[in-house]
Amino acid sequence: MTKFVYDFDEGSKELKELLGGKGANLAEMTNMGLPVPPGFTITTEACQVYLKHGREPAELSAEVSEHLAALEVRMGKKLGQTDDPLLVSVRSGAKFSMPGMMETVLNVGLNDQSVRGLAAQSGNERFAFDSYRRLIQMFGKTVLDIDGDHFEHALDEAKTAKGTTNDLDLDAEDLRKLVETYKQVVVEYAGREFPQEPREQLDLAVRAVFDSWNAPRAILYRRQERIPADLGTAVNICSMVFGNLSEDSGTGVAFTRDPASGAKGEYGDYLQNAQGEDVVAGIRNTLPLADLATIDKKSHDELMGIMAQLEEHYRDLCDIEFTIERGKLWMLQTRVGKRTAAAAFRIATQLIDEGLIDEMEALQRVTGAQLAQLMFPHFDDTTPHTKIAQGMNASPGAAVGKVVFDSYTAVKWSRSGEKVILVRRETNPDDLNGMIAAQGILTSRGGKTSHAAVVARGMGKTCVCGAEQLKVDTKARHFSTPDGKVYEEGTVISIDGTTGEVFLGEVPVVASPVVRYFEGEIDPENVGPEDDGDLVRAVHRIMRVADGGRSMAVRANADTDADAARARRFGAQGIGLCRTEHMFLGDRRSLVEALILADTDEERERQLAELLPLQREDFLGIFEAMDGLPVTIRLLDPPLHEFLPDITELSVRVAVAEARGEPREGDLRMLQAVHKLHEQNPMLGLRGVRLGLVIPGLFAMQARAILEAAAERVRAGGVPRVEIMVPLVGAVQEFESVKDDIIKVARDVRTETGAHLEFLVGTMIELPRAALTAGQIAESAEFFSFGTNDLTQTTWGFSRDDVEAAFFSHYLEKGIFGVSPFESLDREGVGALVRIAVEQGRSKRPGLKLGVCGEHGGDPESVHFFNEVGLDYVSCSPFRVPVARLEAGRANRAPSGDTR
Repeated sequence: MTKFVYDFDEGSKELKELLGGKGANLAEMTNMGLPVPPGFTITTEACQVYLKHGREPAELSAEVSEHLAALEVRMGKKLGQTDDPLLVSVRSGAKFSMPGMMETVLNVGLNDQSVRGLAAQSGNERFAFDSYRRLIQMFGKTVLDIDGDHFEHALDEAKTAKGTTNDLDLDAEDLRKLVETYKQVVVEYAGREFPQEPREQLDLAVRAVFDSWNAPRAILYRRQERIPADLGTAVNICSMVFGNLSEDSGTGVAFTRDPASGAKGEYGDYLQNAQGEDVVAGIRNTLPLADLATIDKKSHDELMGIMAQLEEHYRDLCDIEFTIERGKLWMLQTRVGKRTAAAAFRIATQLIDEGLIDEMEALQRVTGAQLAQLMFPHFDDTTPHTKIAQGMNASPGAAVGKVVFDSYTAVKWSRSGEKVILVRRETNPDDLNGMIAAQGILTSRGGKTSHAAVVARGMGKTCVCGAEQLKVDTKARHFSTPDGKVYEEGTVISIDGTTGEVFLGEVPVVASPVVRYFEGEIDPENVGPEDDGDLVRAVHRIMRVADGGRSMAVRANADTDADAARARRFGAQGIGLCRTEHMFLGDRRSLVEALILADTDEERERQLAELLPLQREDFLGIFEAMDGLPVTIRLLDPPLHEFLPDITELSVRVAVAEARGEPREGDLRMLQAVHKLHEQNPMLGLRGVRLGLVIPGLFAMQARAILEAAAERVRAGGVPRVEIMVPLVGAVQEFESVKDDIIKVARDVRTETGAHLEFLVGTMIELPRAALTAGQIAESAEFFSFGTNDLTQTTWGFSRDDVEAAFFSHYLEKGIFGVSPFESLDREGVGALVRIAVEQGRSKRPGLKLGVCGEHGGDPESVHFFNEVGLDYVSCSPFRVPVARLEAGRANRAPSGDTR
């Protein structure tokens, strides 16, 4: 029989999948002997049953009753009893941290009778009614689906009547009246009374937490963070401890290291006389954690000791929630904390030096996505800026955009191509859409542990919090500064998440020190603090571990000698895709047009002869830049219409000329050619290998240009490693016909130049038929390169250019896609074809060289898949080469499919 409920002392941190991260870590701290309020966890399996069938497992109610009874015995009081009641919190907790995305209900068990018992037991009537109004507010919003603004409006009215803006100035009588107002809000907007039965409150709160797994913001966050949709959430039921009981009570969030920089020290926020949600909600500006030493030295010192113990136990930065109740410290949560990209690299190397982890473990503590963040530009300190505010450096980066004040506008403007900065007093989970759409987030309230800061760090989004000088008026859609200046929506500002500064206008950006390190401009052994020396050294150290531990090579997609040279500086071990079609544009377009229009063999050969030396020069520069490294050159691939004028524009031009009596022979001839070559779906028409078979001499000319350039490089003392790739092959016979022509050209070039030329001829696997007949193709082809962009299009039946804008957003919203299959490889479909081609190809040619050159080659999750199926290399754009190097190293050590 499945067990659906575990007491905290029955679990451990290894049970994250079953108990969720929060429940597993509460269990771990309980077993470590730390001060955790007693409680129990309802498993993720119970949630999965609920989500599948629309009701809880039949056994769940009895199990909850059993564990609740045991908790009541342990605490010496019953849930919601009228004198000295047991109260509990009901909190979500998935396997992976989803801060603020799901629901929490505190003070469950309070009702019209027990609130008076709590007042009598605590000797604090204000505290009792403050706790009761919080329960009704959270329950109403979370369980009864009442718009939270109704409660906020009532609270604001109570404060206005009192002549204050601070919740703490409301006395017991004010809060008693507020409770009655809140109960009327429930009746008006939920159509029922607030439930007075404590067990009903508990059961409804548990269901609300289950339901919140599929709340829109949770779905959006999972999609953003690539968290599987079928995991479900656990529910943690914990006996309440009260930070809002008195001035010697409070609540806080702490980090064992700075989550923004990685530096050691005291980092966190503390609020006196408050409950936990007050800190992360940012509704009151907090005190620095260090101030707790003055307020309550005993609790502060105990907390510091526990933080050190937890960091050593988890061997990582820990994020901790705690409450102090009348001088008694309680631990409410710990987890491996979210951190910025810079902090991730610094902390990983710090932990190596401290002997807590080894180098291979450190490699798993960072990701390619984090490395990519470190390569974003920084603001240029040498240019004049107009600083208008200073906040906390919550999540680093340089963000520029137009000010918007709500999530809807952020999304709307960004979809129109505008870059925006979302400005709020404080954010809440409902702002997630806008936070994703924005370049950065700026708040006037909250600290480094506020909702905005935690979520922004998790997304790698620039964020400045707690810019108190700003008075944000979201209704009037402007903010103002102490000097009286008002900044309307649409004003361009720049925010620096590294320093916390806010500037008026667009501040220029410069290359980051990490990019300059990869470019070879910075020596990691001799770099100072002005260039983030400790960060550059940490990146250098981790990259050495990654490069030393990977089995896959990393190449670059590059079409020019400049791109090739840059890719080599970034660590590319060759070129995996050189697209020759890019060499036919610009000044040479007229030559290609003439080739297409050629009516006779002589005319076609003349145009090919003109193109030959130009192509040869292109390849010579690339071979020089990549000397000694493999260069895969793809023969002409795109449909011919891409080299010809647009049929509509050309038709109009011809019609206008004819109407004026000035017809031009060239235009008429071109229009005839365009009509002749026009295809309903050119991406599935005359392109790739088909061009080489239909246009005599085209591929032979390209092969000659490649091999003559290689011969010239050999004569100059170089070592060109040439790989000629035939695109869009669907049948081995197509490939063999082209390969025969290439071999003939090679014999001629060897004879003419006397150079000893080594080269491979292979193909691009980008059609399902090619993947399914890979064994046949491998008998002739010497290498495969998977073109996963086209393979994805032809497997799904998608035209990428059309469908992404047309309906991908709907597919993502409905959960058909977790992520676009063009962004991260579809393992089940496209990945299955890759697997088949690998197995068939190597069964016929054991030494077959295998790579991938679609943009998936730079996607971290896809890199892990390619390593898993045994590819020799991945190839991606030059800028993504370091990311692919890092992930290829991680892939050799990570559990299968785990890129987190």
